[in-house]
Amino acid sequence: KQRGLLDDTLVVWSGEFGRTSMNEERNGSKFLGRDHHPHCFTIWMAGGGIKKGFSYGQTDELGYFIAENKTSVRDLQSTILHLTGFEARKFKFPYQGLDQRLIGPADEDHLLKDILA
Repeated sequence: KQRGLLDDTLVVWSGEFGRTSMNEERNGSKFLGRDHHPHCFTIWMAGGGIKKGFSYGQTDELGYFIAENKTSVRDLQSTILHLTGFEARKFKFPYQGLDQRLIGPADEDHLLKDILA
């Protein structure tokens, strides 16, 4: 930050999914846990064109359902690619003999303009 590196460096911290907001006991197990929750998750981004001190999206009071600004992984990938200088719909990589896109085969991605500086 002191040397201005965050001006053109994007920092992303994320997991591949969230966790449910309540403990679950399955099949009488003595171990309580929280299950995978692909719909509500946290991602932290800084620098590289992201608004400072900004939160985007919200869950309900239980943290289970999306209450505001539903966002897909495709939208996040499209936005990250945009911030790093790539056009998401043209960015391809070879896999099993075919060109693949991070955002999937259909043009269903949306740039998250509200989080851009």
